[in-house]
Amino acid sequence: MTINADALKSEETEVRKIAERTLREVTVKIGLERINTQEGITMEALLDSGATGLVMSSEFTKKQGFKLKKLERPMQVRNVDRTFNKEGLIENMVEVNIYYQGHRERTEIDVIREQKWKVILGMPWLAYHNPEINWRTGEVKMTRCPEECGKQWRPV
Repeated sequence: MTINADALKSEETEVRKIAERTLREVTVKIGLERINTQEGITMEALLDSGATGLVMSSEFTKKQGFKLKKLERPMQVRNVDRTFNKEGLIENMVEVNIYYQGHRERTEIDVIREQKWKVILGMPWLAYHNPEINWRTGEVKMTRCPEECGKQWRPV
C-alpha cells in the first residue's frame, strides 16, 4: 500500500481549517425565572457534555437574588481530571424555570463557588432535551425534545 503524500497533506490542511473554525465553547441564551417571585432574567449558559449536573455560580446566585435551598446531603465536586475541587462541597441549590427557544423546564441547579460560568447546563439537561448541536457554528436546535418541554420544535 502506498500513501499519497499530497493527499495526506491536503487532509491535514483541511483538518487544520476546520479546527480554526470550530468554537471552543457552545453557549445558549436562556431565560431563568425565580420560582418564588416569578421574575426572570436572560443570560448566556454554557453547554457542557463533560459536566454531570447543572450548576450556577454562587456569586451570580447572590447578585440575582435567587433563593437558596440547603441540600440534605452536601456533594463533593470533582474536576475534569477526577481530583476533588478545592472550592469544597456543593451545599445549596436553587429551583428555577429555564426557558429556551419556546421550551420551559422547572429544575434544580446546584450552586458552586468560584465558577467561571454563571450557569452550566450539563449532561442531565443535554440528555433530556437531546438537542442537535452544530459544534462548528454553535447552532442549537431543539428538534428531539420530549413533550414535557411544553413545545415541540417544528421546522419553519
